[in-house]
Amino acid sequence: MLSLLQVLVIFATNKQVMQKNISLKNYNTFGIDVKADWLAKIESEEQLLTIIDDLPDMPKLILGGGSNVLFLQDFKGIVLHNEIKGISTIDEDDKYIRLYVKGGENWHDLVMWTVNNNYGGIENLALIPGKTGTAPIQNIGAYGVEIKDVVTKVHTIDMQNGTPKTFDNKACEFGYRQSVFKKPENKGKYFINAIEIKLQKKGYRLNTKYGAIQQVLIEKKIDIPTIKDVAEAVMQIRRSKLPDPKQTGNAGSFFKNPFIKRSQLNYLQQYYPDIPFYPTQDTHIFKIPAGWLIDQAGWKGKRFGNVGVHPAQALVLVNYGGAKGIEIKNLAERITEDIFQKFGIYLHPEVNYI
Repeated sequence: MLSLLQVLVIFATNKQVMQKNISLKNYNTFGIDVKADWLAKIESEEQLLTIIDDLPDMPKLILGGGSNVLFLQDFKGIVLHNEIKGISTIDEDDKYIRLYVKGGENWHDLVMWTVNNNYGGIENLALIPGKTGTAPIQNIGAYGVEIKDVVTKVHTIDMQNGTPKTFDNKACEFGYRQSVFKKPENKGKYFINAIEIKLQKKGYRLNTKYGAIQQVLIEKKIDIPTIKDVAEAVMQIRRSKLPDPKQTGNAGSFFKNPFIKRSQLNYLQQYYPDIPFYPTQDTHIFKIPAGWLIDQAGWKGKRFGNVGVHPAQALVLVNYGGAKGIEIKNLAERITEDIFQKFGIYLHPEVNYI
């Protein structure tokens, strides 16, 4: 194990952008005030490779926008904050363009950049917090669109030996809020330094049927929407339901929407005839909105000291200020247990506990 002096010498020699014993409060959207032994701002692949080579035994945590994590304790090691940026064109024709996007790009900024350049495909994913490099891990999705719909390749660096590895769409094993990168054996193994996405230049396949998008377009008297219209509708909806993390700490949707069998849906409909459900590719499996379950169970708007359930969106757990990660985790577990008792459905968190 390297001494503190050796670590300092390594980073001074390699001129890394480093901070020691730093609070991570401003690096996670929950605003949990925990500390890391070291924070490294990774602005190039070369910086990352130096850390991998020089400090092979020190624990490392890859952190993007901090929008999908809940810190339960201080981190004893190095937090690697992805700040590798750049957007470039790989190739294009009359109908499509393929972009190479570095992992440190802000996701929402990327969405708006594509919209402003009239490239369609990710406009429904506007205002999702986080970095581009973390988007494939979670297979982020909203309003009928997931990132798997546009990703062609994910470029990574193996954290064990520094070797590059590229995953095509199939190799990513995308599922609902799932990918190969979330598998237990791959947790923290790959640093995503870039992704490739294929977007439309014309003949846009707009998705306006999910959620309240169509309603917003009708209210705005928009009969033939553009990709910009869709993005603005999505942003309007999200801002009306979701609190700004800069003002109220949160990680967006805390729970995944559960899937149940037709037999269980039929049973629940006897007691809750208005229960919303969405069909899947399997005609015997249906997706149930977790927010509806939490709302029906009476948790929406409830506050318990520093933590609570947001009054406008039951899926969002919030830090009203000064909360510890364990307080939010405990609230999530109480909700999970209550939903199981009332509906026989087990909720799984989208958020990763650290």
